[in-house]
Amino acid sequence: MFTGIVQAVATLAAIEDRPGLRTFTIEFPEGFCAGLEIGASVAVDGVCLTVTDVVSPTAARFDVMQQSLDITTLGSYAQGDRVNVERAAKEGAEIGGHPLSGHVDFTARLESVREFDNNLVWRVAVPERYRRYIFAKGYIAIHGASLTVAEVDRREGWFEVWLIPETRRATVFEGLRAGDRLNVEIERSTQVVVDTVREAVHDSLGRLAPVLEALLAEKGLSLDDYLPRPELPK
Repeated sequence: MFTGIVQAVATLAAIEDRPGLRTFTIEFPEGFCAGLEIGASVAVDGVCLTVTDVVSPTAARFDVMQQSLDITTLGSYAQGDRVNVERAAKEGAEIGGHPLSGHVDFTARLESVREFDNNLVWRVAVPERYRRYIFAKGYIAIHGASLTVAEVDRREGWFEVWLIPETRRATVFEGLRAGDRLNVEIERSTQVVVDTVREAVHDSLGRLAPVLEALLAEKGLSLDDYLPRPELPK
């Protein structure tokens, strides 16, 4: 498990490709690797990777399967790229952000970047199947950083987050631009609540559920718009 608080920005020192596998050698800031062992987990831009070799006091290797390369942004990285990193949380650790699994749900396109009073405002596009899980004032993880959703429009398919100066300083976000792809992990407890409520509603409506959904779709609406908003974790 991870906390969603990025601990450092690291550099991809080397990349080696083999059939069905890519090996990253990552150079970390001084002190990040203290106590790091083979088998330990590190979130790299939000993707949980396993240490396969500790090559120096400041560097380690990670093998990434082809599936992970295909469904995250890791498949497009090059030597010298910088990444957000966080080591797995220890038992009893303070959760400064919100609990993350390190399993990316989808990649999203950064639609626009605006600057307002020293903050960056990102608008991020969302695939239709995941829009139901995103709520204003709820949590979302982008490149492994726990962020709060400021606004969301499910019909148009976007949400916005604000990046404060400290977040900009401590992550790779300052260098990202409109059109870039982002690793996104939705908040798990919200997903569970939404899926449970939807299943209960569909069970109650029975055969009427598809008819109601079709009627709402004609009006540009969705059944999700009328489901109770889940209580967000505190």
